[in-house]
Amino acid sequence: MRHRIRRGPAAATALLATALLATACAGSPPTSRGPDVVVSRTFPVKVADCAGRRTTFDAPPGRIVTSNAAALELLLELGAGDRVIGTGFPPGAGYLPAELADRGAKVPVLGKTVIAKEQLLGSGADLYIDSFAATNTGGGAGGGGGMGGTPAEQEFAAAGIKHVFLLSTACATTAKTDLAEVEQDIERLGAVTGTLPAADRLVAAMNGTLDRVATALGDLPEDRRPSYFFFDYDAGTQQPTAVCRKQIANAIITLAGARNAFADCDADFRPVGWEEVVARNPDWIQLGVRNRGTADATRKAFDEAERFLRDHPATKDLAAVRQGRFVRIGSEVTTVAGVRNADTVERIARTVHPELVKEGR
Repeated sequence: MRHRIRRGPAAATALLATALLATACAGSPPTSRGPDVVVSRTFPVKVADCAGRRTTFDAPPGRIVTSNAAALELLLELGAGDRVIGTGFPPGAGYLPAELADRGAKVPVLGKTVIAKEQLLGSGADLYIDSFAATNTGGGAGGGGGMGGTPAEQEFAAAGIKHVFLLSTACATTAKTDLAEVEQDIERLGAVTGTLPAADRLVAAMNGTLDRVATALGDLPEDRRPSYFFFDYDAGTQQPTAVCRKQIANAIITLAGARNAFADCDADFRPVGWEEVVARNPDWIQLGVRNRGTADATRKAFDEAERFLRDHPATKDLAAVRQGRFVRIGSEVTTVAGVRNADTVERIARTVHPELVKEGR
């Protein structure tokens, strides 16, 4: 089962129009991976960004820079991490899975946030993987909203750097209701880096997990889908930040058999007021806490987030708070697109539908 079938026809057409299509321009016939992806197991390989700008790879890149930890993690999962010569927004303590942490720690940090233009262009990279908004063909949005001044495409070309975007994070044009874009990113990076067998395995494992959840949930009617609020504790408590329909968390919540309390918000994130949260009265609240580096420190952060909701005058009487309907799953695996999203779907589904989605099934 490919978890793209929940799209309506219009959404599927929009995805096809904006997808980062990986296609063969020569060599052996392309291999199809579902209705949205066509890739080649031989070079040259072409990829196209959200605006339709195509980039051709005659051979796998050998010196890659990633804009943030999301792109870095995907390359590490694919086994191409040894080619990464630098990253921006480096992974924090505990961000990466234990099996990837040592390799991730060896990647040079070119910028604690957005990599400065001069440093990026002078890095010696032959590929820059951009996780931020692809707003036009002249250059990216520079880290979302113009941070850092991403080089124009002409500047990338002059420096000998190919520039590609991640569909799952840089092309937030429609509501996210499945993980198809994450799978496409894995397959595209697999095609570009020559690691398609690893990409196949990662996508198959994700689909296996999602299939189990979908089978267990069946055709769950809307009135059996509890409302769900992702409380981003680390984003601040004075004014909460909601995840909206264009954020990957919306897809995760939907696939887990719940309803994002702020799915009507046409953005990825939006600051809201506590009065809005109270008005929506979610059935479940996820305590969105970033990994603190150790299990004990992370547990204490979850405790703090729960205590805040129990003590805050606006939230202490919410049904979810009074009944202790809290989900303790970290922010990174919920709001950052990646391989681990499928496991997050299963963990949430087991929590909110324990009668349907059981351990080991």
